[in-house]
Amino acid sequence: MASIWLILAVATLIYLFWLDRQAAESAREYANRHSEKLNVQFLSIACTKKRIGILKNGKPGLKSTFVWEFSSNGEDSYNGVVNLENDKVISVDVPPHKIN
Repeated sequence: MASIWLILAVATLIYLFWLDRQAAESAREYANRHSEKLNVQFLSIACTKKRIGILKNGKPGLKSTFVWEFSSNGEDSYNGVVNLENDKVISVDVPPHKIN
């Protein structure tokens, strides 16, 4: 019986790791596309918060917040925020920035 619980726990950890990697790839891809659309330079992206919770569709999943750094003129940098549920972008917050 203990081996079944161990297998279930390992499978759950692998699934959560896979969801985390999918979210990170989706956030990076979205930030790159959004940077191109805004005509700014994409600098970096980092996960600031992740947790397991109930998503808007009522199912359990991974909620993540990523901060992406971009520059509009090569000298200043700004931080935008991308919120995801699993690998789906829920909201984006882009601060006011200089336009060249």
